[in-house]
Amino acid sequence: MSARPTVLLVEDEPAQREVLAYNLEAEGFDVVRACDGEEALLCVKEGLPDIIVLDWMMPGVSGIEVCRRLKSRPETRLIPVIMLSARSEEVDKVRGLETGADDYIVKPYSVAEFMARVRKELRRTRPSTVGEVLTYEDIELNSETHRVTRAGAELKLGPTEFRLLATFLEKPGRVFSRDQLLDRVWGRDIYVDTRTVDVHIGRLRKALTQFGGSDPLRTVRGAGYALG
Repeated sequence: MSARPTVLLVEDEPAQREVLAYNLEAEGFDVVRACDGEEALLCVKEGLPDIIVLDWMMPGVSGIEVCRRLKSRPETRLIPVIMLSARSEEVDKVRGLETGADDYIVKPYSVAEFMARVRKELRRTRPSTVGEVLTYEDIELNSETHRVTRAGAELKLGPTEFRLLATFLEKPGRVFSRDQLLDRVWGRDIYVDTRTVDVHIGRLRKALTQFGGSDPLRTVRGAGYALG
């Protein structure tokens, strides 16, 4: 299930929201819709998206304020935010970027440009979801051809083990808790016991060492798992 990246789309204009959602879903993204700032903050509390597309002008809590709050919290600080705005003045763009937005798109814009900007941000933060080749030491994962090799030998991995490895390869050294791995690999809408993670980690370890070589996965007591 969900190795598909999740986009939180925050736009108070229904027609515009649906056009963007349609195009994102057609490109293989999971889309969570929010029609104002309050709802956006609630959605983020329920599950962290991979990227946030945020309209500046909204009733109630503005896009700028939503961005400021998200970028001030450690758990949401690194989620890329693309700000959409009809304000084309340089001073507005600077303000948006200084609030923490990672990119700023001025309306009207083409859907092609919008999609390119979304992919660019994901290439930076979740490269496996946009067809990049990920490497760590002698391990190489090609997310487009779905091939994994270690020291040149091709490894046979099940789909869940493949997504687990892609998650670790995106952030070598980072410790992922079981809940974070469930969210990333299985998707937040699916109920899976956390022990299932341990079972698949065991399978991944076996696959990675099937032709020899040391086990690159580290168990961090009481915290989770890391690569390297």
